[in-house]
Amino acid sequence: MPWFFLSLGSAVFLSTTDALSKKALQSDDEYVVSWVRMGYAVPFLLLLFPFAHFSYLDKTFWIAIVLCIPLEIVALLLYVKAIKISPLSLTIPFLALTPVFLSVTAYLVLGEKPDRSGLLGILFVTFGAYLLNINQWQHGWLEPLKALKREKGSLLMLIVAFIYSITTTLGKKAVLHSSPVEFAIIYTFLLSVILFFVVWIRSGRESFQRKGVWPYAPIRLRNGLFWLIGFFYASMLACQYSAYALTQASYVISVKRLSLIISIIYGGIFFKEINIRERLLGGVVMLIGVLLIAVF
Repeated sequence: MPWFFLSLGSAVFLSTTDALSKKALQSDDEYVVSWVRMGYAVPFLLLLFPFAHFSYLDKTFWIAIVLCIPLEIVALLLYVKAIKISPLSLTIPFLALTPVFLSVTAYLVLGEKPDRSGLLGILFVTFGAYLLNINQWQHGWLEPLKALKREKGSLLMLIVAFIYSITTTLGKKAVLHSSPVEFAIIYTFLLSVILFFVVWIRSGRESFQRKGVWPYAPIRLRNGLFWLIGFFYASMLACQYSAYALTQASYVISVKRLSLIISIIYGGIFFKEINIRERLLGGVVMLIGVLLIAVF
């Protein structure tokens, strides 16, 4: 099952990227770090250029790209903002809601009803989200839900999960009308260019108001940590899109969601986050729900 190991590699590389990004956020803002994840990944993806199978890029490919890019930029900025303001162990697990949103949108748009395992999976994911804040239970059974409302990073990641329920399908469509490496290179390059100008314009406006001059963007090609982020993010993309070409996108994303368990562990080890046992329990329950929805 090559697709399984590629998807597992994607999970490990994504969790590592997130941990390194959170470290970088201690000195740089979320706009710069968002760009770094894309911009510094491009050189590593270009190393795969000799192994890429390039084909005629049809209309369907470009439509999928055009629809994906604005959604991906919004999701990425919210994603990085979430891990900046909240613990990894309370943000990343909410990505498990992506297949839940996929099930809901499929029902609303296509009339496809989830089967018994799908409904059970939705219950597991929901209950797992509740367990993430189970340490608040002694103050009342609604407190874990109120704690979610107070944790802005978790709420932002809920929005990200919904956006990913759309971009996952579009990305799969684009891969099927190109090739995994070809899509990864083109898509990441376009995102990095657009994000560069987003960072430039944003930093320019702030500095203009403060200093009365138009500055250069705060992007520095010198940071070893940035290069590590780019390497691991590029590795994640290469694994994910290669897996897309071998099996259903829902299977790939389900295995990739193992990243939520890895991120909880990273949060405890590297950032000394608290209540890790409870959050691991919630993460495992959510992961079981993902598997029930997408695989069984």
